[in-house]
Amino acid sequence: MKFAYVSGNPALDLAGTVEFRRSGDPVDVLATPEDLERWVTRCDELPDRVTVEPTAFDSALALREALYGLALARVHARPFAPRDLKTVNTTAAHPTLTVTLSDAGVRTSGDLPAVLSHLARSGIALLADPHARLKECGGATCTRLYLDRSRGARRTWCGMEECGNRVKSATYRERRRTSRPTRERPAHRG
Repeated sequence: MKFAYVSGNPALDLAGTVEFRRSGDPVDVLATPEDLERWVTRCDELPDRVTVEPTAFDSALALREALYGLALARVHARPFAPRDLKTVNTTAAHPTLTVTLSDAGVRTSGDLPAVLSHLARSGIALLADPHARLKECGGATCTRLYLDRSRGARRTWCGMEECGNRVKSATYRERRRTSRPTRERPAHRG
């Protein structure tokens, strides 16, 4: 299972766990509770380990969809859906993660409800920031939302590794294809 953490915010990264949303065949990288456990473990701001029960898994997916809906509404300057607001605000009201500092660094701990609360709060902070530059990936099939922190807000893709390279390669191939001189065939003498 491949996870991408390129959105610049863990709430947006959670929302990005459904790829190709507008296609007829979206890909959900969080198909099982175990997928969510692995996703949490690999996200820098979250605990190294969390257990996901099936009912809590459904709550995580509901939060993911609500965060996506709110962020997309913000990108397109539309009003927030009340149902999405309720889901995110209710989840944010749960106890949050515990963060401790030691000589070894920062350690984050907590259960899944605390993880979801952290993600909801992260999404709220982002969506409430009038200066946050939220964008949708410019890739033809990508629907990932991201925070553009680039100079001059010129970032076009969710990440260079996948979408940026894919678009640049396609553009290069097309440019080469159209710029090749055509060879004239000698006239047939018969």
